[in-house]
Amino acid sequence: MTVERVQMNDQGRIVIPAAIRRALGFEPGAELVLRVQDDSLHIQRLAAAVAEIQAVVGQYAGDRSLADELIAERREEAAGE
Repeated sequence: MTVERVQMNDQGRIVIPAAIRRALGFEPGAELVLRVQDDSLHIQRLAAAVAEIQAVVGQYAGDRSLADELIAERREEAAGE
């Protein structure tokens, strides 16, 4: 586990130390998601947050493709018009 102490500046900014950026795979320009949970701030890459959400949704979707089902429904609606 990597632990670093940082200080917030007058503008409310903090610097994520290099060791933590490397450990989390944060590159310059990376899109990050910030989430407050209980009394903690969680930071993760956008791609990791999306993958997490997809995994949760995937539990309910099973093996079927929700995108394919939506496309099929739209085609049926268009054919009926």
